[in-house]
Amino acid sequence: MKTLIRGGTVVTAVDHYRGDVLIDGERIAQVGTDLSWIQVDKSIDASGKYVIPGGVDVHTHLDMPFGGTTSADDFQSGTIAAAFGGTTTIVDFAVQDRGGTLRQAWETWMGKAEGKAAIDYGFHMVMRESTEALRKEMGELVKEGVTSFKLFMAYPGVLYLDDASIFRILQRSGELGATICMHAENGPVIDVIAEQAFAQGNTAPKYHAITRPARLEAEATNRAIALAEVAGVPVYIVHLSAAEALEEVAAARHRGIPAFAETCPQYLFLSYENYEEPGFDGAKYVMSPPLRAKEKQESLWRGLRLNDLQVVSTDHCPFCMKEQKELGKGDFRKIPNGAPGIETRMSLLHDGGVVAGRISLHRWVELASTAPAKIFGLFPRKGTIAPGSDADLVVFDPKAEAVLSAKTHHMKVDYNPYEGRRVRGVSDTVLSRGEVVVEKGKFVGKPGRGQYLRRATR
Repeated sequence: MKTLIRGGTVVTAVDHYRGDVLIDGERIAQVGTDLSWIQVDKSIDASGKYVIPGGVDVHTHLDMPFGGTTSADDFQSGTIAAAFGGTTTIVDFAVQDRGGTLRQAWETWMGKAEGKAAIDYGFHMVMRESTEALRKEMGELVKEGVTSFKLFMAYPGVLYLDDASIFRILQRSGELGATICMHAENGPVIDVIAEQAFAQGNTAPKYHAITRPARLEAEATNRAIALAEVAGVPVYIVHLSAAEALEEVAAARHRGIPAFAETCPQYLFLSYENYEEPGFDGAKYVMSPPLRAKEKQESLWRGLRLNDLQVVSTDHCPFCMKEQKELGKGDFRKIPNGAPGIETRMSLLHDGGVVAGRISLHRWVELASTAPAKIFGLFPRKGTIAPGSDADLVVFDPKAEAVLSAKTHHMKVDYNPYEGRRVRGVSDTVLSRGEVVVEKGKFVGKPGRGQYLRRATR
């Protein structure tokens, strides 16, 4: 089937121009200023709109057990919501069980996605242990296209790894050309502070943030970079929230160290003030790292402009207020960590970044699509508009407005962190590998059509 997207403004990370995009089957066949003479099966009018590469979200948690419950979106609802928001590729996290193998985890998560995912997907591997057998097995996973591994410096007794274990895995990643993703918070010290706060009768959701100070995120970020530097390998800091942590990344990059980092929309648009919402509503924003002071947000935007932060992903890990977040009533330590965002990322970043003049149109595409595809071994199949690339394309209306609300979003969660916020810029038509999956506000794709992505090494 041949499809022509005509009359739009084609926008990539490096240029923009009025042009047409010809799709043949699942791939982009041709890009030109006027391809209207070519006979096609379907024509999409993009006049007055942008044509951008589909978003690449490299940090999602679908169907993930955590804190005695499971994230509200599975691979069907989560990927459909992603498509509505203009994201056509995700990289989720498979989690190794203690005592289990990496392959068992990968096969479990493949089973969660197969038959459900509406867009293409890949996996990082969360390692909860560092044994010789598991480090050897990392090579087998890389052959399957799992070329990145996530380690935690937080959550002692659950996901935490000590420095020696982390260092051995970093060294192994260098042998394989794999990438290490690091959750950088000083978990053991945070647990002491949280225990002391609870003992003093401080149980409200806001104490989740108060007991996870920015300095402990910065300290762990510095330590993660130091370990990677000694091991001689790159490191990717996930969901960076604190300006103090960003300073550590920027300083390392200034020294020529290959340190990379992502931030998330919640850290750009929400703040500690949200924890002070009445009653138990602050639980909506319990995530790790937590939201920081509002005045620190501009530091993150500066980091995005200067490329000290390379990616904006979501850390989409939704838990409903009823029956899930409520598990932590009376003890902030038991509130499941995470918030929804897979559907709202592209519009929020366009509205608060491009429209507000904080980042350029090209930088928006780079942060949301091109850079994550490059860092995680998906480029140029994903993340750009070029002949031979997958026809993952979004016709994006920069003038259309929408009000973000739990009443209208497609995520399976009973609240929206940005409830009532009006955004300018909305995904109009979304194609995944040449197939229209969202059109005129309706999902017209098919659950299960998403393909597993084998990613390249560095």
